[in-house]
Amino acid sequence: MTCFAEALGRLWVDADRKIPGLHAGMIAAAPDVFARYGVTTPLLVAHVMAQISHECGAGRDVVENLDYTARRMMQVWPGRFPTLASAAPYAHDPQALAKKVYNGRMGNAPGSDDGWRFRGRGAAQTTGRDGYARLAKATGLDLENQPDLVNDPRYFLNCGVADFVGCGCLPFARADDIVGVTRRLNGGLTGLDQRRAWLTRWKAALGPAPVVVASPPLAPELPSASPPAAAASASHSSRWQLLIAAMAAALRRT
Repeated sequence: MTCFAEALGRLWVDADRKIPGLHAGMIAAAPDVFARYGVTTPLLVAHVMAQISHECGAGRDVVENLDYTARRMMQVWPGRFPTLASAAPYAHDPQALAKKVYNGRMGNAPGSDDGWRFRGRGAAQTTGRDGYARLAKATGLDLENQPDLVNDPRYFLNCGVADFVGCGCLPFARADDIVGVTRRLNGGLTGLDQRRAWLTRWKAALGPAPVVVASPPLAPELPSASPPAAAASASHSSRWQLLIAAMAAALRRT
C-alpha cells in the first residue's frame, strides 16, 4: 500500500505554494489525526482526502476568494444582487462583499466584521462564526480569536478531518457512499463529479479497501456488519493502523 505521504506528494503537488510547509505539516499530523477521529482504513482516508482535495483545491484555494465582478455576483447570489446597480458597490471589494453576504447568518453578527473574519478557510473551507466555534470545540484550538489557525500547517489536517467527522460523514464513507458524504459536508451536491474524480485518485493511491454496498440512513452509525465482513474490515483496519503506527515511529525518529 502506498503510504499517505507519497500519495499526498503526488496528488497535492502545489500545496506548499500557498502555505509553506503544508505537505510536511499534514504528513507529520496524519498518524495522530487519523487515529483520533477513527479514520483507520484506506477507504476512509480516501473519502476524507477526496472531499478536502475538492474543497481547498488540493491546497491551492485555502482562503475563500471573494473578489467578484458585479455580473458574477448576480450569478452567485441572484437574490441579493438582482441588478448590476445593486452589485456594483461590492465589485472587487472582498471585505465589503463578505459582510454583505455572510453577516446576519451562520452566527455572524449584523453590522460586524464577522462575515470577513470568518470567511471560508482551510481544508474544508470552514465558514461563519458558528462553523469556527464548532471546529474550535472539536479541536481545542482558539479559532474564534485566531481563525487563521485553520491554515496553520500543524493544524490544517486536524481541522479538515474534524469538520468531516463533525458533519456526520464517517458512516457514509464506510459505505463508500460519496453522495451521502457530499450531502453531509456540503449541504448539497455541489461539485459531485469533481469529488468523485478525487475519490478515484485517492483510492488508487492508497490501495484497495473493503466496500460496504448498502448506504446507511441519515443516522450516526451503520448497522453492525456480518461476521465475515466484520472480520475482513478488521483485518484491513489492523493493517492500516500498523501503517499509521510505523509512520508515527518514523516521524519521531526524524
